[in-house]
Amino acid sequence: MTDWVSRLRNAKKSCLTQGNLKKVHYELEKDLELVEEYNMDTGVLTRRAWRRKANLGGEGDWDVEIGDQEPPRFQKDTWLIKEDPNQPFVTRRITKNILEWRIRNLPYPMEMYSVTADAEKRCLVVRTSNKRYFKRLSIPELDRVNLAPQQDAVQFVHKYNTLIITYKKPPEVIQQEKIIFEDVKNLQSNTNDPNDCKVS
Repeated sequence: MTDWVSRLRNAKKSCLTQGNLKKVHYELEKDLELVEEYNMDTGVLTRRAWRRKANLGGEGDWDVEIGDQEPPRFQKDTWLIKEDPNQPFVTRRITKNILEWRIRNLPYPMEMYSVTADAEKRCLVVRTSNKRYFKRLSIPELDRVNLAPQQDAVQFVHKYNTLIITYKKPPEVIQQEKIIFEDVKNLQSNTNDPNDCKVS
């Protein structure tokens, strides 16, 4: 059993079911929360988000690891600086066999991109030959099974101004996810009312 599996099993948990989705809320150490959402038909994680309580009390913002980012919430008497909607941004999703990153708003042709596995820094490095874009992509799924990324597992394509990067899951990641999903299946839902459970 990995440290990640033990950490989830030892956490205080609550969950709810909505249709074919099961949402699990974990209370981890040091005021850290984790919310996961699973498609129970496919057995695939569709969302994972983290939140740590703010230093002065209150609730911090959600940091989305898997799934789409939430739009910023408007707060009264607060000036929000809007990000340029044309700037590149990254979203992540996973399937049973691959990890996927989508970097949107990248207009350059396919031949300008390179994606390399950096085993020392345990990440993927995305760059363009015109030096207009550079990004390091963390791979927490590999970190949780103590594996470095391998170049032969990486593929990428570019279409509709989006760079789509895929990484083939190693057997260790697939096995760990199976164990966690079995645990999720066995959790009893506290309620079917989403208002009764903390979700991102």
